[in-house]
Amino acid sequence: MSRLTSLPERALELASVFGDNLRQAVPSVGQHAGKWLETGAKLGALKGGARVAGGFVRRHPALVAASVAGAGLLWYAAYRKKKRAEEEGNGAAIEGRARRVEARRSTRAPQPRHRTTMAD
Repeated sequence: MSRLTSLPERALELASVFGDNLRQAVPSVGQHAGKWLETGAKLGALKGGARVAGGFVRRHPALVAASVAGAGLLWYAAYRKKKRAEEEGNGAAIEGRARRVEARRSTRAPQPRHRTTMAD
């Protein structure tokens, strides 16, 4: 058997395997019509969103570049803050000085508390 005669047989075999796998992966139309409809709606929304995003990028490239740069700067700031917190927070005590402040009693006489009563 030559290689040219075995190619169609191999292609037919691959198509059969692909068809079997596709039949198992895809839900049957009668039982899962709602799932097909939901999938189609998601794909349509994705296609429309990609079209709108592409038009926006074409009309406002500077704004998109500034947004990407800003997002990168925000990510870098968060990364640096996390690194600094990891370096400082390795269970080490915070260095500093403290002094004790003694509480003193007041020399004035305490003011009497006034109660308000409702007159009937």
